[in-house]
Amino acid sequence: MSCGSLGTPGPGRLRTMWKAAHEPVPGVPVWTRRLAYSVPLVVLPSGVWRLPAAFDSGSGAGERLYVVMLSVVSELLAFTAVGLVARWGEVFPGWLPGLRGRRVPVGSAVVPAAVGATVLTALFSLLLPVTTVMGLTVRGDELPPAAPGQGTGIASVWFYSCYTPLVLWGPMLAVLTVAYWRRRRRAPSWNDTAVHPV
Repeated sequence: MSCGSLGTPGPGRLRTMWKAAHEPVPGVPVWTRRLAYSVPLVVLPSGVWRLPAAFDSGSGAGERLYVVMLSVVSELLAFTAVGLVARWGEVFPGWLPGLRGRRVPVGSAVVPAAVGATVLTALFSLLLPVTTVMGLTVRGDELPPAAPGQGTGIASVWFYSCYTPLVLWGPMLAVLTVAYWRRRRRAPSWNDTAVHPV
């Protein structure tokens, strides 16, 4: 007996639902789609770099949970960029009672995305590189000698290889936000006539 026959979706059905929800809506250029799908990949290396700290024997339970949650939440936030090209960024999904199948107001997507792009650009594209070069923390304190990236050798190279891509997160989100706003403002949405919730 298959999973689908028990009332729960089987792997094939889940794959179809996932694809339907995340595939780009008509009118999304290929470059925009590729950019949106790249955002989670830009954020992933920093999470990979952080996770070993969660299993360090010198870390307490609270610190371990914080490191894991920071990595997971960062990746989930990065994934929201896909909503600027996918169906769920224009139509509320079927599992949202009271909203299912309704159009997402343009401002509901553009305003948070624009604020996020601004904050991320200020933090990772401007502030972090400047403070790193000056040997300061984001708060303006002097970096301790044991801080990641302060040493030399493979550990420092690994740190910068994982954190440097974050410089792109804010600008990429800004480009996607402008493209989403222009697409939604320029023409009626693809789902204006008939909306079918996912």
